[in-house]
Amino acid sequence: MYDLYIANKNYSSWSLRPWALLRELGIEFREHLLYFGQESSWVGYRKISPSGKVPCLVDGDIVVWDSMAIMEYLAEHHDGVWPARSDARAWARSAAAEMHSGFGELRNRCSMSCGIRVRLNEYPDALGRDVARVSALWTDGLHRFGGPFLAGKAFTAVDAFFAPVAFRIQTYGLTLDPAAVAYADRLLGTGALKEWYADALKETVRDLPHEEDVAQVGRVTEDSRAT
Repeated sequence: MYDLYIANKNYSSWSLRPWALLRELGIEFREHLLYFGQESSWVGYRKISPSGKVPCLVDGDIVVWDSMAIMEYLAEHHDGVWPARSDARAWARSAAAEMHSGFGELRNRCSMSCGIRVRLNEYPDALGRDVARVSALWTDGLHRFGGPFLAGKAFTAVDAFFAPVAFRIQTYGLTLDPAAVAYADRLLGTGALKEWYADALKETVRDLPHEEDVAQVGRVTEDSRAT
């Protein structure tokens, strides 16, 4: 059985990606949650992951770090990680890679914090371009492959890569095209994301750098996290 090391569910967008894929595909794994800024600081993570970062997947003597590498490792051993159709698979890999390396303004200005709602102080053009690109990308995939997920009927790795964006849309009230909004709601309604969200709300550990990031960009209007 796999061992998956992750960080706080409220904050860790990178951890969410392989976790959601494993859950939605029904692949068994043991979850190890290591909180930011506590025992699991960079030194603690380094005991598990060569990069000192999570997520990290351990399969016996094999250690796989970085979310994209984890997806590809899982694809070598399990059906359904990527779409079966070659055109859908090529599109899905391209979209996932774009998410993996791009959308810097969306990441930096709207860091993931599942349990709160935030009113942004400003909405710069760079953020607008990132959000518009997400909207166009999602709409394209849904149109090309018929939905309800980005590359067809089944939840695959490309959906897992964009799962944190669905939480960001919910947290910051970002505006997308109707088809993209419906898709974000669909992601949030999956069993995996509902479970992740419920666990995130139960967390009482706060990571100061993440909290400060939010305070710099907007005003918290609602906080549903446990105290």
